[in-house]
Amino acid sequence: MQENTMPFSQREGYVPDRWTRFLWWLSTAEPQILAGCVVDRSRYAIVGMTVLGTWAFATLAWSYFFSTVVTHWLVAVLLGVFMGGIILTIDRALIKGISRSNKKRFLPLVFRAALALVIGLFMAQPALLYLFDKEIHVQISLDNEQRRRDKLGRQDTLYFAQKTRLQQQKNSLQQELNSRYAEVSAARDAFIRETDGTGGSKKIGLKDIAQAKQREYQKLDADYRLKEQQLLPQIKTSDSLVAAIDAAIQKEQNAFATLLNDGFITRIEALNHLVQNNVSVAFRYYLLVVILLLIELMPVITKTILPEGSYDKKLELQEALEKELAQKNHEREIAIKELYNQTAFEQDSGFIKEFFAQAEQERKQKLNTRMQEWKETDNKAFDELWEDMKRDMLSRQED
Repeated sequence: MQENTMPFSQREGYVPDRWTRFLWWLSTAEPQILAGCVVDRSRYAIVGMTVLGTWAFATLAWSYFFSTVVTHWLVAVLLGVFMGGIILTIDRALIKGISRSNKKRFLPLVFRAALALVIGLFMAQPALLYLFDKEIHVQISLDNEQRRRDKLGRQDTLYFAQKTRLQQQKNSLQQELNSRYAEVSAARDAFIRETDGTGGSKKIGLKDIAQAKQREYQKLDADYRLKEQQLLPQIKTSDSLVAAIDAAIQKEQNAFATLLNDGFITRIEALNHLVQNNVSVAFRYYLLVVILLLIELMPVITKTILPEGSYDKKLELQEALEKELAQKNHEREIAIKELYNQTAFEQDSGFIKEFFAQAEQERKQKLNTRMQEWKETDNKAFDELWEDMKRDMLSRQED
């Protein structure tokens, strides 16, 4: 406000400080022109402040993003500064292209708004991850547990047929073995009942019937033991194969567990699940997205809503002047080149004519000398003379 009360003579000598010139640079203003525009000085300083805020926000957001990818914080900061510089360049290009004097500014403005919107949406993600960090890590633990279950379910499905076949084979062998053992057990019980008098003969001791049942029991027991020797290795083989499958599943589960992390994409997925499952978080999420988008769009919005001032008019006139001067200088350059070429042509033409005029007498003398030599020489044909004369005395056309 103090600048508006300065005398006119002092306004002409206004020199901005370094901070002001830096803000003008951020707003892509021309300081030589803007220094003489009292009202527009603060306007473009405001635009520069919005660009500075967006630049700082982009640098912080990208630094946090890279901190989830790299292990060393210094590398993350350097990468964040680099990407922040790229965002700064894009923002300066966007606001530089916004001009009210541009009659075809609608489509470029839509394109710039779309570009800023895309950048803003992406830049909002790291900031939201930082703000909801604790809730996101809780959701990540739930998501990782679900991933383990899904992985285990897929493994069970993959090995289901093989395990089922081995289990059925084991059950069949075990059933056959149990059936033989039941026969042996029944024969042993019958033999014992005959010996203690509770059997069919009601005789105590090792009598004829008891001896027959003893022989039957012993025969069945021997058959059972022989069968057991044949079937137990097959049952153990089935058990070992099933155990190997379970070990392979567990090994894959352990390897899969090492791949589970809290990287950027994992956090984004957890944030999406958190938003889908929690209404209060969803409301604050979308509210923060809007706020962060406005931060990214601030330079474009500010440059669009600020009224056109004397700077824009002077800039338009200066640009028209430079175009006019460039056109005039180009025309003068063409005229000078044409004059040079015409003068050179005239002088070269006179020089060539003078050259041939002075060489005419010498060529005639040389012709007479050659003709005289030819007359005195009998062994030279006329065609040879003509070739020599053409090569030595006739002019050749310029290419």
